[in-house]
Amino acid sequence: MRRLRFGVQIFPYHNPVHNPTLQFEEDLQLVEHLDRLGFDEAWCGEHHSTGWESIASPELFAMAAAERTKHIRLGLGVTSIPYHHPLMLVDRVLQLDHLTRGRVIWGMGTGSVAQDASMMGLDTQELRRMSEEGVEAIMALLAYDEPVTRTTDWFTLQDAALQLRPYSDDIEIRVAAMISPSGPRLAGRHGLGLFQFGVPGEDALANTWRIMEETAAEHGKEVSRDRWSVLQHVYLAETEEQARADVRWNLPNVIESLGRTTPLFPEQPRDHDHMVEMLNAGPMLIGTPDMAIARIEDILKRSGGVGTFIIGHLEAAEPEKMRKSYEMFARHVMPHFSGQRTQRLRAVQHSIDFGQNADRLAAAQQKAIKDYESSRA
Repeated sequence: MRRLRFGVQIFPYHNPVHNPTLQFEEDLQLVEHLDRLGFDEAWCGEHHSTGWESIASPELFAMAAAERTKHIRLGLGVTSIPYHHPLMLVDRVLQLDHLTRGRVIWGMGTGSVAQDASMMGLDTQELRRMSEEGVEAIMALLAYDEPVTRTTDWFTLQDAALQLRPYSDDIEIRVAAMISPSGPRLAGRHGLGLFQFGVPGEDALANTWRIMEETAAEHGKEVSRDRWSVLQHVYLAETEEQARADVRWNLPNVIESLGRTTPLFPEQPRDHDHMVEMLNAGPMLIGTPDMAIARIEDILKRSGGVGTFIIGHLEAAEPEKMRKSYEMFARHVMPHFSGQRTQRLRAVQHSIDFGQNADRLAAAQQKAIKDYESSRA
């Protein structure tokens, strides 16, 4: 496997009483900041309701971010497959792939907010089936074997063929997964990557990979841990006490809203301290860089290894403090896993050892000079 990579998922999750135009600009500035800090990936979601998650088109946001950045890869995380005709969706993504020179990662999912589907007249009980049908159609189109014809109760393809190939050899695709095994099964069936939203219980990560491998083998596919990303929410400060104080700014509102729209936060906290303890027990880490290193090492141990660790951006603290949190993560956490810290510390020790030898060499040189001067005298 390659070194562990790092990314940030911008859902976004913004307080609806604030200026949305300013929030979009701050999101784009955050991606620029992450690019300068050396993060590998920046993701944005697709949502159409609730007032908190305001990016409706990940493709539009990624294109704007691409114009402002140089290196960071841009994830569509995730496009809701049942909301789009498969041909139109893959056409847009391929165009974006060319415009960004291959920096796109395509996240696919069913859509996590039931209200979005309801407003479009979709039955939430059918979304998983629709998502599977959409992914199958997209993969058939991306195979470029022959024109694709198929009919479902929500889309029709008639001798459909793509006019573009991806910018590079292929476009990286990761399927969204939460709690159920449907995500790893779908990813394994098509040999795709996996985007794990949240870290499940003690043995669930290893079980997720087992499901991926077994399903891939059944369908003659291969899957790679390099294309498995795991998301946790992280906020860092100089001390744990400072981190807890900083997130008083907006985290209570975020958790209250998430409790209404997702299954990840079913329990509402009694008070601030209880909320932090509840979050630090699993879905989030509020603390210091050393705590983040320990959490990531635990995830790597339990999973057997993943490709990317993704920080879920919830804007728990003020925007400037959130930027500082990412800077601390890049400065102190990322070098621990890249090997850069170990190598530099070895170089420091080598320099110390060399310095001790240099002192002895200098003393020998001084003795030789004195001996020479004495002999001349």
